[in-house]
Amino acid sequence: MYSKKRQLGNIGEDIACQFLAQKGFTIIERNHLQTWGEIDIIAEKGGIVRFVEVKAVTRENLPDVTRENDAYRPEEQVHPAKLRKIARTAEMYMNGKGDQRDYQIDVIGVFIDPIRRKARCRLFEQVL
Repeated sequence: MYSKKRQLGNIGEDIACQFLAQKGFTIIERNHLQTWGEIDIIAEKGGIVRFVEVKAVTRENLPDVTRENDAYRPEEQVHPAKLRKIARTAEMYMNGKGDQRDYQIDVIGVFIDPIRRKARCRLFEQVL
């Protein structure tokens, strides 16, 4: 059985995948695991491979969530050490596949209102 935090993470990743698909991304892989790190979502759009870290939080009464009016930003929980792990994992993934395409690291903040069963996403591109 998964912890509540892991369950929230799985739901957030599902929502993030739907969000990315609606934005024209192709999902390549989820939960890519290496000894030194995990990448939540690997996607592609416009010939660029995207390594996406997802941070999900629950929040009732979702207003329009913007950077200016939100006191808590889940994407800010992706610290420099985590970004370095993602970057190393992304580089190893690309090298292992022999993939010469450009790639970048993105972060999605997912705000979930469990009572109304709604969610909002914010995509931050090229965070590193």
